[in-house]
Amino acid sequence: MPNVPAASALPRRDQIRREAARLFAARGFLGVGVDEIGKAVGISGPGLYRHFAGKDAMLADLLIGISERLLEEGRRRAGGGDGPSAALDALISGHVDFALNDRDLITLHDRELLNLKEEDRRTVRRLQRGYVELWVDVVRQAYPPLADPAAEPVARAAVHAVFGLINSTPHSLGPNPAQGERTGLQRDGMAALLHTLAHGAFAAAADSAGSDSVGSDSAATDPSGRA
Repeated sequence: MPNVPAASALPRRDQIRREAARLFAARGFLGVGVDEIGKAVGISGPGLYRHFAGKDAMLADLLIGISERLLEEGRRRAGGGDGPSAALDALISGHVDFALNDRDLITLHDRELLNLKEEDRRTVRRLQRGYVELWVDVVRQAYPPLADPAAEPVARAAVHAVFGLINSTPHSLGPNPAQGERTGLQRDGMAALLHTLAHGAFAAAADSAGSDSVGSDSAATDPSGRA
């Protein structure tokens, strides 16, 4: 029997994607064979080659696909037209949803990039850079202290820190007894917490940039640092 209830509701290629992501996340790309993926979706290993050229192609499809999806959805959310604060709120919500709904892909995104072929890795990196730049631009509009050219590195560091925070959910969300996980926050509670923490991180970065700007202005006025 296939290892996935209701898998038949998905097109075969999507079944393969889902099971490949699950197995790669659980045991690592190098620790999973094509035959195992085939067994998980109820077909022979060689039958997978009608859908993917091989295991490398499956990994590339997963990582390039999620990178494209994040960038496309990020652009859609950022262009909502309700101002930078609303755009940032929408970006955070979208990434939180991704992290909570696609935990296996988060794990692959963090751990398996080096197992991609060089050309595919460059494609993922290019898409990732586009996604980061989108966030940096919106964050700097939403928090005026970060719009100063000197504060751009702070904004960029804050974006990467928020990604790390949100992407940590595969290690903290629970419960999932089938995978031996300890009890943790349920999805809605985790989503709300991540949303609040992300905004808090950006606000702290803006406060830091504003304080640095004030300090720099004071030093420029009186290099001795005297009042």
